[in-house]
Amino acid sequence: YNPDVLSCLANLSNDEVFTPPNLANQMLDLLPAELWRNKNTKFLDPVSKSGVFLREIAKRLMIGLETQIPDQQARINHIYQNQIFGVAITELTSLLSRRSLYCSKTANGKYSICETFDNEQGNIIFSNLKHTWHNGRCKFCGANQENYDREDALETYAYQFIHTENPEKIFKNMKFDVIIGNPPYQLSDGGGAGTSAVPLYHKFIQQAKKLKPKYLTMIVPARWYSGGKGLDEFRDEMLNDNRIREIHDYIDATDCFPGVQIKGGVCYFLWDRDNTGLCKVTSYNKNMIISTVERPLLEEQSHVFIRFNEAINILKKISTLNEESIVNNVSSRKPYGIDSNYSKFKKIKSDEYPIKLYRFGEDGFISKKEIVKGDEYIDKIKVIISKAGSGSDSFPHQIIGVPLISEPQSVSTETYIILRTFDSINEANNFISYVSTRFFRFLVSLIKNTQNASKNVYSFVPIQNFNESWTDEKLYKKYGITEEEQVFIDTLIRPMELQNEQ
Repeated sequence: YNPDVLSCLANLSNDEVFTPPNLANQMLDLLPAELWRNKNTKFLDPVSKSGVFLREIAKRLMIGLETQIPDQQARINHIYQNQIFGVAITELTSLLSRRSLYCSKTANGKYSICETFDNEQGNIIFSNLKHTWHNGRCKFCGANQENYDREDALETYAYQFIHTENPEKIFKNMKFDVIIGNPPYQLSDGGGAGTSAVPLYHKFIQQAKKLKPKYLTMIVPARWYSGGKGLDEFRDEMLNDNRIREIHDYIDATDCFPGVQIKGGVCYFLWDRDNTGLCKVTSYNKNMIISTVERPLLEEQSHVFIRFNEAINILKKISTLNEESIVNNVSSRKPYGIDSNYSKFKKIKSDEYPIKLYRFGEDGFISKKEIVKGDEYIDKIKVIISKAGSGSDSFPHQIIGVPLISEPQSVSTETYIILRTFDSINEANNFISYVSTRFFRFLVSLIKNTQNASKNVYSFVPIQNFNESWTDEKLYKKYGITEEEQVFIDTLIRPMELQNEQ
Protein backbone atom coordinates (compact mmCIF):
# COMPACT_ATOMS: atom_id res chain seq x y z
CA TYR A 1 0.00 0.00 0.00
CA ASN A 2 1.45 3.33 -1.11
CA PRO A 3 -0.80 6.18 0.08
CA ASP A 4 -1.20 9.31 -2.02
CA VAL A 5 0.74 12.04 -0.22
CA LEU A 6 -1.96 14.57 -1.16
CA SER A 7 -4.56 12.44 0.61
CA CYS A 8 -2.40 12.51 3.72
CA LEU A 9 -1.88 16.26 3.40
CA ALA A 10 -5.62 16.86 3.20
CA ASN A 11 -5.95 15.68 6.81
CA LEU A 12 -3.35 17.91 8.44
CA SER A 13 -5.18 20.93 9.89
CA ASN A 14 -8.09 23.35 9.79
CA ASP A 15 -5.88 26.31 8.88
CA GLU A 16 -5.54 25.45 5.19
CA VAL A 17 -8.18 23.00 4.02
CA PHE A 18 -6.44 20.94 1.34
CA THR A 19 -8.51 18.98 -1.15
CA PRO A 20 -8.24 15.17 -1.13
CA PRO A 21 -7.65 13.68 -4.61
CA ASN A 22 -10.92 11.72 -4.59
CA LEU A 23 -12.87 14.93 -3.94
CA ALA A 24 -10.99 16.77 -6.69
CA ASN A 25 -11.98 14.01 -9.10
CA GLN A 26 -15.63 14.15 -8.04
CA MET A 27 -15.62 17.82 -8.99
CA LEU A 28 -13.84 17.13 -12.28
CA ASP A 29 -16.47 14.51 -13.07
CA LEU A 30 -19.01 17.35 -13.36
CA LEU A 31 -17.29 18.62 -16.51
CA PRO A 32 -18.15 17.40 -20.04
CA ALA A 33 -16.01 14.45 -21.13
CA GLU A 34 -15.08 16.10 -24.44
CA LEU A 35 -12.93 18.63 -22.60
CA TRP A 36 -10.33 15.95 -21.97
CA ARG A 37 -10.06 15.25 -25.71
CA ASN A 38 -9.61 18.89 -26.72
CA LYS A 39 -5.98 20.01 -26.97
CA ASN A 40 -7.04 23.67 -26.86
CA THR A 41 -8.95 23.52 -23.58
CA LYS A 42 -7.45 25.70 -20.84
CA PHE A 43 -7.83 25.08 -17.10
CA LEU A 44 -7.14 27.44 -14.20
CA ASP A 45 -6.90 26.81 -10.47
CA PRO A 46 -6.74 30.36 -9.06
CA VAL A 47 -6.20 29.16 -5.47
CA SER A 48 -3.69 26.36 -5.82
CA LYS A 49 -2.61 24.80 -2.53
CA SER A 50 -1.38 21.24 -3.04
CA GLY A 51 -1.73 21.25 -6.83
CA VAL A 52 -4.15 18.34 -6.67
CA PHE A 53 -6.63 19.80 -9.19
CA LEU A 54 -3.84 20.55 -11.67
CA ARG A 55 -2.34 17.10 -11.26
CA GLU A 56 -5.66 15.28 -11.76
CA ILE A 57 -6.47 17.46 -14.80
CA ALA A 58 -3.11 16.54 -16.30
CA LYS A 59 -3.83 12.83 -15.82
CA ARG A 60 -7.12 13.10 -17.68
CA LEU A 61 -5.64 15.11 -20.53
CA MET A 62 -2.77 12.65 -20.89
CA ILE A 63 -5.34 9.92 -21.56
CA GLY A 64 -7.72 12.03 -23.63
CA LEU A 65 -5.06 13.38 -26.01
CA GLU A 66 -3.12 10.17 -26.50
CA THR A 67 -4.38 9.57 -30.05
CA GLN A 68 -3.90 13.19 -31.11
CA ILE A 69 -0.38 13.52 -29.64
CA PRO A 70 0.99 9.95 -29.53
CA ASP A 71 4.48 10.86 -28.31
CA GLN A 72 4.31 10.94 -24.51
CA GLN A 73 6.91 13.68 -23.96
CA ALA A 74 5.41 15.87 -26.67
CA ARG A 75 2.00 15.37 -25.04
CA ILE A 76 3.36 16.33 -21.61
CA ASN A 77 5.03 19.42 -23.02
CA HIS A 78 1.88 20.53 -24.81
CA ILE A 79 -0.48 19.97 -21.88
CA TYR A 80 1.73 21.56 -19.24
CA GLN A 81 2.79 24.51 -21.39
CA ASN A 82 -0.56 25.34 -23.03
CA GLN A 83 -3.47 23.93 -21.03
CA ILE A 84 -2.90 23.97 -17.26
CA PHE A 85 -2.48 27.12 -15.16
CA GLY A 86 -2.51 27.94 -11.46
CA VAL A 87 -2.21 30.83 -9.03
CA ALA A 88 -0.77 29.70 -5.71
CA ILE A 89 -2.03 31.22 -2.45
CA THR A 90 1.37 31.28 -0.69
CA GLU A 91 4.99 30.79 -1.65
CA LEU A 92 4.98 27.42 0.09
CA THR A 93 1.92 26.19 -1.79
CA SER A 94 3.45 27.38 -5.06
CA LEU A 95 6.41 25.05 -4.45
CA LEU A 96 4.11 22.23 -3.39
CA SER A 97 1.85 22.70 -6.41
CA ARG A 98 4.78 22.66 -8.83
CA ARG A 99 6.13 19.56 -7.15
CA SER A 100 2.74 17.86 -7.58
CA LEU A 101 2.37 18.84 -11.25
CA TYR A 102 5.88 19.11 -12.64
CA CYS A 103 7.52 16.64 -10.21
CA SER A 104 9.88 19.50 -9.37
CA LYS A 105 9.51 22.61 -7.22
CA THR A 106 10.88 24.59 -10.18
CA ALA A 107 9.19 24.28 -13.57
CA ASN A 108 12.50 24.41 -15.45
CA GLY A 109 14.46 22.32 -12.95
CA LYS A 110 16.53 19.26 -13.66
CA TYR A 111 13.76 16.87 -12.61
CA SER A 112 10.78 18.69 -14.17
CA ILE A 113 8.86 16.40 -16.50
CA CYS A 114 8.04 19.34 -18.79
CA GLU A 115 10.90 20.37 -21.07
CA THR A 116 9.59 23.67 -22.44
CA PHE A 117 9.59 26.11 -19.49
CA ASP A 118 12.32 28.72 -19.35
CA ASN A 119 11.54 30.01 -15.83
CA GLU A 120 11.10 28.55 -12.34
CA GLN A 121 7.39 29.30 -11.92
CA GLY A 122 6.13 27.83 -15.17
CA ASN A 123 2.36 28.17 -15.31
CA ILE A 124 1.95 28.08 -11.51
CA ILE A 125 2.58 31.63 -10.45
CA PHE A 126 2.87 33.40 -7.10
CA SER A 127 3.42 37.04 -6.20
CA ASN A 128 3.87 38.18 -2.61
CA LEU A 129 1.43 41.09 -2.68
CA LYS A 130 0.54 43.70 -0.08
CA HIS A 131 -2.98 44.60 0.96
CA THR A 132 -4.43 47.89 -0.27
CA TRP A 133 -5.49 49.74 2.86
CA HIS A 134 -8.43 52.12 3.07
CA ASN A 135 -9.77 53.27 6.46
CA GLY A 136 -8.04 50.41 8.23
CA ARG A 137 -9.29 47.66 5.91
CA CYS A 138 -8.06 46.11 2.68
CA LYS A 139 -10.34 47.30 -0.09
CA PHE A 140 -10.13 43.93 -1.83
CA CYS A 141 -10.53 41.35 0.94
CA GLY A 142 -11.54 43.31 4.04
CA ALA A 143 -8.45 42.30 6.06
CA ASN A 144 -7.86 44.28 9.25
CA GLN A 145 -4.81 46.54 8.80
CA GLU A 146 -3.86 46.16 12.44
CA ASN A 147 -3.44 42.40 11.99
CA TYR A 148 -2.18 42.09 8.41
CA ASP A 149 0.05 45.12 7.76
CA ARG A 150 3.18 43.00 8.12
CA GLU A 151 6.85 43.11 7.35
CA ASP A 152 8.07 41.56 4.12
CA ALA A 153 9.31 38.36 5.77
CA LEU A 154 5.82 37.42 7.02
CA GLU A 155 2.93 35.95 5.02
CA THR A 156 0.37 38.67 4.30
CA TYR A 157 -2.47 36.48 2.95
CA ALA A 158 -3.07 39.06 0.22
CA TYR A 159 -4.25 36.45 -2.26
CA GLN A 160 -3.20 37.39 -5.77
CA PHE A 161 -6.38 36.36 -7.58
CA ILE A 162 -8.69 38.68 -5.62
CA HIS A 163 -6.29 41.56 -4.96
CA THR A 164 -6.81 43.13 -8.34
CA GLU A 165 -9.64 44.80 -10.20
CA ASN A 166 -8.44 43.19 -13.45
CA PRO A 167 -7.95 39.45 -12.92
CA GLU A 168 -7.75 38.88 -16.67
CA LYS A 169 -4.32 40.56 -16.65
CA ILE A 170 -2.80 37.89 -14.40
CA PHE A 171 -2.36 35.62 -17.44
CA LYS A 172 -2.30 38.36 -20.12
CA ASN A 173 -6.00 38.21 -21.08
CA MET A 174 -5.97 34.44 -21.59
CA LYS A 175 -9.41 32.86 -21.95
CA PHE A 176 -10.08 29.87 -19.72
CA ASP A 177 -12.59 27.12 -20.40
CA VAL A 178 -12.61 25.83 -16.83
CA ILE A 179 -11.89 27.48 -13.48
CA ILE A 180 -11.78 25.08 -10.57
CA GLY A 181 -10.57 25.27 -6.99
CA ASN A 182 -10.95 25.23 -3.23
CA PRO A 183 -10.52 28.85 -2.11
CA PRO A 184 -9.48 30.07 1.36
CA TYR A 185 -12.66 30.21 3.39
CA GLN A 186 -12.07 33.07 5.80
CA LEU A 187 -9.57 35.48 7.28
CA SER A 188 -9.21 35.97 11.01
CA ASP A 189 -10.37 39.42 12.06
CA GLY A 190 -8.36 39.48 15.26
CA GLY A 191 -10.48 37.14 17.37
CA GLY A 192 -9.91 33.69 15.94
CA ALA A 193 -11.80 31.79 13.27
CA GLY A 194 -15.29 32.10 14.71
CA THR A 195 -17.73 34.97 14.40
CA SER A 196 -14.81 37.40 14.13
CA ALA A 197 -13.58 35.83 10.88
CA VAL A 198 -14.21 37.62 7.59
CA PRO A 199 -15.58 35.29 4.86
CA LEU A 200 -13.41 35.19 1.74
CA TYR A 201 -14.54 32.32 -0.47
CA HIS A 202 -17.32 34.25 -2.21
CA LYS A 203 -14.81 36.82 -3.46
CA PHE A 204 -12.97 34.12 -5.42
CA ILE A 205 -16.21 32.95 -7.03
CA GLN A 206 -17.18 36.49 -8.01
CA GLN A 207 -13.69 37.16 -9.36
CA ALA A 208 -13.70 33.91 -11.36
CA LYS A 209 -16.99 34.89 -13.04
CA LYS A 210 -15.34 38.09 -14.28
CA LEU A 211 -13.09 35.90 -16.46
CA LYS A 212 -16.19 34.42 -18.12
CA PRO A 213 -15.06 30.78 -18.23
CA LYS A 214 -17.30 28.19 -19.83
CA TYR A 215 -17.40 26.23 -16.57
CA LEU A 216 -16.75 27.16 -12.95
CA THR A 217 -16.67 24.72 -10.06
CA MET A 218 -15.48 25.37 -6.51
CA ILE A 219 -15.96 23.77 -3.12
CA VAL A 220 -16.89 26.21 -0.36
CA PRO A 221 -18.66 26.38 3.02
CA ALA A 222 -22.44 26.09 2.76
CA ARG A 223 -22.98 29.09 5.05
CA TRP A 224 -23.83 31.24 2.03
CA TYR A 225 -27.18 29.43 1.75
CA SER A 226 -28.71 31.76 4.33
CA GLY A 227 -26.31 34.70 4.00
CA GLY A 228 -25.07 36.40 7.13
CA LYS A 229 -21.87 38.29 7.77
CA GLY A 230 -20.78 39.75 4.44
CA LEU A 231 -22.69 37.12 2.46
CA ASP A 232 -26.23 38.45 1.91
CA GLU A 233 -25.50 40.04 -1.46
CA PHE A 234 -23.54 36.98 -2.60
CA ARG A 235 -26.39 34.67 -1.52
CA ASP A 236 -28.89 36.66 -3.57
CA GLU A 237 -26.53 36.66 -6.54
CA MET A 238 -26.09 32.89 -6.41
CA LEU A 239 -29.75 32.05 -5.84
CA ASN A 240 -30.82 34.15 -8.82
CA ASP A 241 -28.19 32.72 -11.20
CA ASN A 242 -29.82 30.00 -13.30
CA ARG A 243 -26.43 29.03 -14.76
CA ILE A 244 -25.70 27.06 -11.58
CA ARG A 245 -26.71 23.64 -12.88
CA GLU A 246 -25.54 21.38 -10.04
CA ILE A 247 -24.99 21.67 -6.30
CA HIS A 248 -23.57 18.81 -4.26
CA ASP A 249 -24.41 19.52 -0.63
CA TYR A 250 -22.65 17.88 2.34
CA ILE A 251 -24.31 18.41 5.72
CA ASP A 252 -21.18 17.15 7.47
CA ALA A 253 -17.93 18.60 6.10
CA THR A 254 -15.92 15.60 7.33
CA ASP A 255 -17.47 13.61 4.48
CA CYS A 256 -15.29 15.75 2.18
CA PHE A 257 -12.44 16.74 4.50
CA PRO A 258 -11.76 13.98 7.04
CA GLY A 259 -11.03 15.38 10.48
CA VAL A 260 -11.95 18.95 9.56
CA GLN A 261 -15.07 20.52 11.08
CA ILE A 262 -16.68 23.32 9.06
CA LYS A 263 -19.88 24.57 10.67
CA GLY A 264 -22.86 24.23 8.35
CA GLY A 265 -21.16 21.77 6.02
CA VAL A 266 -19.77 22.38 2.53
CA CYS A 267 -20.89 22.24 -1.06
CA TYR A 268 -19.42 22.22 -4.52
CA PHE A 269 -21.25 23.46 -7.60
CA LEU A 270 -21.10 23.58 -11.38
CA TRP A 271 -21.69 26.94 -13.09
CA ASP A 272 -22.28 26.55 -16.84
CA ARG A 273 -21.96 29.86 -18.68
CA ASP A 274 -23.87 28.90 -21.81
CA ASN A 275 -26.67 26.78 -20.34
CA THR A 276 -29.46 27.87 -18.03
CA GLY A 277 -32.19 25.97 -16.26
CA LEU A 278 -33.08 24.20 -13.05
CA CYS A 279 -30.35 23.10 -10.67
CA LYS A 280 -29.73 19.44 -9.84
CA VAL A 281 -29.36 19.40 -6.05
CA THR A 282 -27.76 16.29 -4.56
CA SER A 283 -27.69 15.94 -0.77
CA TYR A 284 -25.24 13.73 1.13
CA ASN A 285 -24.90 12.48 4.69
CA LYS A 286 -22.26 10.03 5.89
CA ASN A 287 -20.99 9.83 2.29
CA MET A 288 -24.36 8.49 1.15
CA ILE A 289 -26.65 10.27 -1.31
CA ILE A 290 -29.86 11.23 0.50
CA SER A 291 -31.68 12.62 -2.51
CA THR A 292 -31.26 14.22 -5.93
CA VAL A 293 -33.85 16.66 -7.29
CA GLU A 294 -33.87 19.21 -10.09
CA ARG A 295 -35.40 22.42 -8.77
CA PRO A 296 -35.03 26.21 -8.60
CA LEU A 297 -32.34 27.45 -6.25
CA LEU A 298 -34.75 30.02 -4.87
CA GLU A 299 -38.17 28.72 -3.91
CA GLU A 300 -41.22 30.97 -3.75
CA GLN A 301 -41.67 32.73 -0.40
CA SER A 302 -38.07 31.98 0.56
CA HIS A 303 -35.05 34.24 0.75
CA VAL A 304 -32.55 31.44 1.44
CA PHE A 305 -31.49 28.21 -0.23
CA ILE A 306 -33.38 25.22 1.16
CA ARG A 307 -30.67 22.58 1.35
CA PHE A 308 -32.97 19.59 1.98
CA ASN A 309 -34.96 18.55 -1.06
CA GLU A 310 -37.50 16.81 1.18
CA ALA A 311 -38.22 20.09 2.99
CA ILE A 312 -39.67 21.82 -0.07
CA ASN A 313 -43.03 20.05 0.07
CA ILE A 314 -43.27 20.50 3.85
CA LEU A 315 -42.77 24.26 3.50
CA LYS A 316 -45.40 24.43 0.77
CA LYS A 317 -47.95 22.73 3.04
CA ILE A 318 -47.24 25.22 5.82
CA SER A 319 -47.41 28.23 3.51
CA THR A 320 -50.91 27.35 2.30
CA LEU A 321 -52.31 28.45 5.69
CA ASN A 322 -50.79 31.94 5.30
CA GLU A 323 -49.89 32.16 8.99
CA GLU A 324 -47.69 34.91 10.41
CA SER A 325 -44.11 33.97 11.26
CA ILE A 326 -42.86 34.19 14.84
CA VAL A 327 -39.83 36.10 13.49
CA ASN A 328 -41.87 39.29 13.85
CA ASN A 329 -41.91 38.77 17.63
CA VAL A 330 -38.26 37.79 18.08
CA SER A 331 -35.94 40.47 19.46
CA SER A 332 -32.73 41.55 17.83
CA ARG A 333 -29.41 40.61 19.42
CA LYS A 334 -28.50 42.27 22.72
CA PRO A 335 -32.13 43.15 23.61
CA TYR A 336 -31.16 45.07 26.76
CA GLY A 337 -27.77 46.36 25.61
CA ILE A 338 -25.97 44.22 28.21
CA ASP A 339 -22.72 42.53 27.14
CA SER A 340 -22.34 38.78 27.64
CA ASN A 341 -19.30 39.36 29.88
CA TYR A 342 -21.12 41.88 32.10
CA SER A 343 -19.70 41.52 35.62
CA LYS A 344 -21.31 44.25 37.76
CA PHE A 345 -24.19 42.01 38.83
CA LYS A 346 -24.85 40.94 42.42
CA LYS A 347 -25.63 37.44 43.60
CA ILE A 348 -28.32 38.59 46.06
CA LYS A 349 -31.39 40.68 45.27
CA SER A 350 -31.63 44.07 47.03
CA ASP A 351 -33.40 47.42 46.70
CA GLU A 352 -30.44 48.70 44.69
CA TYR A 353 -30.21 45.55 42.55
CA PRO A 354 -33.84 44.40 42.11
CA ILE A 355 -33.79 43.12 38.51
CA LYS A 356 -33.06 39.44 37.85
CA LEU A 357 -30.27 38.99 35.28
CA TYR A 358 -30.04 35.87 33.14
CA ARG A 359 -26.49 35.31 31.94
CA PHE A 360 -24.33 32.41 30.83
CA GLY A 361 -22.74 30.56 33.73
CA GLU A 362 -24.33 32.27 36.74
CA ASP A 363 -27.47 34.36 37.09
CA GLY A 364 -27.62 37.40 39.34
CA PHE A 365 -29.27 40.75 39.97
CA ILE A 366 -28.71 44.11 38.35
CA SER A 367 -29.49 47.78 38.91
CA LYS A 368 -32.10 49.23 36.57
CA LYS A 369 -29.73 52.06 35.60
CA GLU A 370 -27.42 49.46 34.01
CA ILE A 371 -30.11 48.50 31.49
CA VAL A 372 -29.35 50.35 28.26
CA LYS A 373 -32.55 49.59 26.30
CA GLY A 374 -35.51 47.21 26.09
CA ASP A 375 -37.61 48.82 28.84
CA GLU A 376 -40.73 47.50 27.12
CA TYR A 377 -39.68 43.92 27.93
CA ILE A 378 -38.73 44.27 31.61
CA ASP A 379 -42.20 43.89 33.13
CA LYS A 380 -43.30 41.20 30.67
CA ILE A 381 -43.18 37.43 30.86
CA LYS A 382 -40.60 36.43 28.22
CA VAL A 383 -39.37 33.22 26.68
CA ILE A 384 -35.65 33.59 26.01
CA ILE A 385 -33.16 31.35 24.26
CA SER A 386 -29.43 31.35 23.66
CA LYS A 387 -28.50 33.02 20.36
CA ALA A 388 -25.59 30.56 20.09
CA GLY A 389 -27.59 27.41 19.64
CA SER A 390 -26.54 23.81 19.35
CA GLY A 391 -23.60 23.83 16.96
CA SER A 392 -23.13 20.13 16.34
CA ASP A 393 -22.68 19.06 12.72
CA SER A 394 -23.76 15.46 13.27
CA PHE A 395 -27.41 14.51 12.82
CA PRO A 396 -29.79 14.13 14.50
CA HIS A 397 -29.14 17.04 16.84
CA GLN A 398 -30.98 19.64 18.86
CA ILE A 399 -30.45 22.70 16.58
CA ILE A 400 -31.17 25.33 19.28
CA GLY A 401 -30.68 25.66 23.00
CA VAL A 402 -33.30 25.07 25.67
CA PRO A 403 -35.81 27.95 26.06
CA LEU A 404 -36.27 29.61 29.45
CA ILE A 405 -39.03 31.69 31.03
CA SER A 406 -37.73 35.12 32.01
CA GLU A 407 -40.21 36.45 34.55
CA PRO A 408 -41.36 40.07 35.01
CA GLN A 409 -38.66 42.29 36.47
CA SER A 410 -35.94 40.31 34.71
CA VAL A 411 -33.50 40.93 31.86
CA SER A 412 -30.71 39.00 30.13
CA THR A 413 -27.28 39.57 28.62
CA GLU A 414 -26.63 39.37 24.88
CA THR A 415 -26.16 35.62 25.36
CA TYR A 416 -29.93 35.42 24.93
CA ILE A 417 -32.54 36.77 22.56
CA ILE A 418 -36.25 37.11 23.34
CA LEU A 419 -38.46 34.79 21.31
CA ARG A 420 -41.79 36.24 22.46
CA THR A 421 -43.53 37.99 25.36
CA PHE A 422 -46.69 36.72 27.07
CA ASP A 423 -49.45 37.82 29.42
CA SER A 424 -49.50 34.56 31.38
CA ILE A 425 -47.16 31.81 32.51
CA ASN A 426 -49.52 29.25 30.97
CA GLU A 427 -49.09 30.79 27.51
CA ALA A 428 -45.33 30.91 27.98
CA ASN A 429 -45.23 27.23 28.92
CA ASN A 430 -47.38 26.36 25.90
CA PHE A 431 -44.96 28.28 23.70
CA ILE A 432 -42.05 26.32 25.18
CA SER A 433 -43.88 23.11 24.33
CA TYR A 434 -43.95 24.37 20.73
CA VAL A 435 -40.27 25.31 20.69
CA SER A 436 -39.43 21.85 22.04
CA THR A 437 -41.09 20.03 19.12
CA ARG A 438 -39.06 18.54 16.33
CA PHE A 439 -41.35 20.39 13.90
CA PHE A 440 -40.34 23.81 15.26
CA ARG A 441 -36.64 23.03 15.34
CA PHE A 442 -36.71 21.45 11.87
CA LEU A 443 -38.02 24.71 10.43
CA VAL A 444 -35.25 26.58 12.25
CA SER A 445 -32.64 24.19 10.86
CA LEU A 446 -33.56 25.12 7.29
CA ILE A 447 -31.94 28.51 7.84
CA LYS A 448 -29.61 27.94 10.78
CA ASN A 449 -26.43 26.43 9.33
CA THR A 450 -23.96 27.95 11.78
CA GLN A 451 -23.83 27.89 15.56
CA ASN A 452 -25.30 31.38 15.76
CA ALA A 453 -29.10 31.37 16.07
CA SER A 454 -29.99 34.96 15.21
CA LYS A 455 -33.49 36.35 14.74
CA ASN A 456 -33.54 35.46 11.06
CA VAL A 457 -33.40 31.68 11.63
CA TYR A 458 -37.01 31.69 12.88
CA SER A 459 -38.44 33.05 9.61
CA PHE A 460 -40.12 29.79 8.52
CA VAL A 461 -41.79 29.10 11.91
CA PRO A 462 -45.53 29.93 11.99
CA ILE A 463 -47.33 31.31 15.04
CA GLN A 464 -49.74 28.97 16.84
CA ASN A 465 -52.52 29.47 19.37
CA PHE A 466 -50.68 29.48 22.68
CA ASN A 467 -53.76 28.99 24.77
CA GLU A 468 -53.02 25.29 24.20
CA SER A 469 -49.89 23.18 24.37
CA TRP A 470 -48.29 21.64 21.28
CA THR A 471 -46.84 18.30 20.32
CA ASP A 472 -45.37 17.00 17.10
CA GLU A 473 -48.41 14.80 16.62
CA LYS A 474 -50.79 17.79 16.72
CA LEU A 475 -48.58 19.80 14.38
CA TYR A 476 -48.11 16.95 11.90
CA LYS A 477 -51.88 16.47 11.76
CA LYS A 478 -52.53 20.21 11.36
CA TYR A 479 -50.15 20.58 8.40
CA GLY A 480 -50.70 17.17 6.81
CA ILE A 481 -47.12 15.96 7.32
CA THR A 482 -46.90 12.41 5.97
CA GLU A 483 -45.31 9.48 7.82
CA GLU A 484 -42.41 9.54 5.36
CA GLU A 485 -41.87 13.25 6.03
CA GLN A 486 -42.05 12.66 9.77
CA VAL A 487 -39.32 10.02 9.50
CA PHE A 488 -37.19 12.48 7.54
CA ILE A 489 -37.60 15.13 10.25
CA ASP A 490 -36.70 12.53 12.90
CA THR A 491 -33.44 11.74 11.09
CA LEU A 492 -32.39 15.39 11.44
CA ILE A 493 -33.82 16.44 14.80
CA ARG A 494 -33.51 14.64 18.10
CA PRO A 495 -35.80 15.13 21.12
CA MET A 496 -35.17 18.32 23.10
CA GLU A 497 -32.80 17.77 26.00
CA LEU A 498 -33.29 19.33 29.40
CA GLN A 499 -29.91 21.09 29.34
CA ASN A 500 -28.16 23.11 26.71
CA GLU A 501 -25.39 21.48 24.73
CA GLN A 502 -22.03 22.93 25.64
